Amino acid sequence: MTFQCPGQDMRKLRVELYKCPNCSAEVEIFSDEMRVKCRKCGEIIYREQTPSCLDWCASARQCLGEERWQAVRGGGSNAT
Repeated sequence: MTFQCPGQDMRKLRVELYKCPNCSAEVEIFSDEMRVKCRKCGEIIYREQTPSCLDWCASARQCLGEERWQAVRGGGSNAT
C-alpha cells in the first residue's frame, strides 16, 4: 500500500475567485497555487494564506522528512 498525502490528490482541487486589486478583473486561483498573474493587467495576486497540514498534522515532520521540514519551517538545512 502506497501512502500519499491527501493534499496532493488532484481530484480534490478547489478554485477560488479573487478580484485583482489593480484592475478589478476576476481571477481564479486553484488550491494548489499560492499566486497567479492577472490576465488583464499582469498584476500578481496572492491567495490568502490558509493553514497547511504543516501547522496541524502530527505526522507532517515525518511525511516531509527532516531536511525538508527544517527548510520549510525556516530552520535552514544542515546538509553538507
